[in-house]
Amino acid sequence: MKKILFINFGGLGDEILFLPSIISVKKEFPNSEITLALEPRSKGIVSLTNIIDKTLFADIKGKNKYFELFKLLIKIWRGKFDIVISSGSNKFISLFLFLTFIRKRIGYNSGKISELLLTDAVKLNKNQYAAKMYHDLVKCITKNETKLPQIDVVRKETEKDTVLIHPGVSLLSVKKGIIKTIPAYVWAEVTEKLADKGKKVILAGGPDDRETIDTIVKTVPESKYLNYFGKTKSLKELAELISSAEVFLCSDSAPLHVGVALGVKTFVIFGSTDDKKLIPQNDNVIPIKANCSCPLQPCLWERRQTTCESLDCLKISSDEIVNKILN
Repeated sequence: MKKILFINFGGLGDEILFLPSIISVKKEFPNSEITLALEPRSKGIVSLTNIIDKTLFADIKGKNKYFELFKLLIKIWRGKFDIVISSGSNKFISLFLFLTFIRKRIGYNSGKISELLLTDAVKLNKNQYAAKMYHDLVKCITKNETKLPQIDVVRKETEKDTVLIHPGVSLLSVKKGIIKTIPAYVWAEVTEKLADKGKKVILAGGPDDRETIDTIVKTVPESKYLNYFGKTKSLKELAELISSAEVFLCSDSAPLHVGVALGVKTFVIFGSTDDKKLIPQNDNVIPIKANCSCPLQPCLWERRQTTCESLDCLKISSDEIVNKILN
């Protein structure tokens, strides 16, 4: 049995996009024990998959980043792993992997130091679907290729003519000045217009989505939608709800990647981020974008770390969204 450690720091969406890499390696080494090191904010990933045997956590976004990494290093030493695979492209990552003393160390090539300290320094290609970018890391140890995220939830029967709307994004990103979705009043208009077209509209969301959901509730007659806000108590329950929808409409957020993994027809609002990097290029996942002339679009994360004030890239009308879904 091989003990394999994956390290992937990021949000929940990143963890879902990382799953194909883990799945392919597990196919290569079916008797292996898989451990994933990640941030505490993304722990919900373990409810979506049975492939992860153990988890290690490091709160690298907190004030004590380097102390957290040192504690993680101690845990790794105790784990006695055979292989470590890390998604980080920072130059520090190769040094961290070297200090794990794991025999086989796989990471992205960030220069001469990484070539010296890693056993396999993989060329980083960001100009592709993120799941494929992560999967490049494991090509040196497996010929298996898992193209899309896969999750382990009990799928519900699809309800005809349903449109499940999950409007929100992380409040943490909003506080950082990162706006990735349309205004709440537009979501309200979309909800009412879809209902008027005969669709059974279902609203879903968590605490971060309260403001948008409240706007919809105050604006749209209650008879025109089913409000499941707060009723899904876990990511797994949300995934089960998404699986029952004929159409899923969402923002660029973690639930998007759940929809992709479930194979549900998914429409995604995109503004400042690059849809070509965040969704697979197929007919089952459709980006909805503004007809924007901004020369910087998409600007996150290549050109900006926060969004601009004009947000021309998110000036998408409710009619545009509804027509895209219905056509």
